[in-house]
Amino acid sequence: MGGLLLRHHRRLRGSPATLTERGITIRRAEALEAGAIAELYLRSFRTALSTVRLSHDDDAVHAWFRDDVVRGKTGCETWVADQAGGLVGLLVLREGWIEQLYLAPEHQRAGIGSRLVALAKELRPNGLDLYTFQVNRPARAFYEKHGFLEVTRGDGSGNEEREPDIHYAWRP
Repeated sequence: MGGLLLRHHRRLRGSPATLTERGITIRRAEALEAGAIAELYLRSFRTALSTVRLSHDDDAVHAWFRDDVVRGKTGCETWVADQAGGLVGLLVLREGWIEQLYLAPEHQRAGIGSRLVALAKELRPNGLDLYTFQVNRPARAFYEKHGFLEVTRGDGSGNEEREPDIHYAWRP
């Protein structure tokens, strides 16, 4: 396959445990990675959404990822894209929602986000919902390219950042 390494291991339930392709492994996050995941989120958020105010300081974001998200206390399922031990993407699912999808800025438009969305669709075959900020035009175009349709627009009163958003949905 011309240097393409592709392995797909499955759990008994049928959901992907690991997927490695082109040197990027997508796998469940480990509790010890919470700090690196929080840093990836903060860096990506600040790069992609420089006009949007973060609603919590860095310490609170780190605590949230460490204590709630990665450990699954809030019902979240956290996946990471790993390249040679460095995290380059993250996907957080909760029930039928994509709660977070962020990529390291230098790894955007390399197919990693598409792989994370494909994983989310495989894990949630009955459909997915998500919110993204209206000002995030690249994310909106990305989700629309992947079959998500706009459901409603919000004025920002429903999110901590107080930033106008869009509710998207994907149905098979």
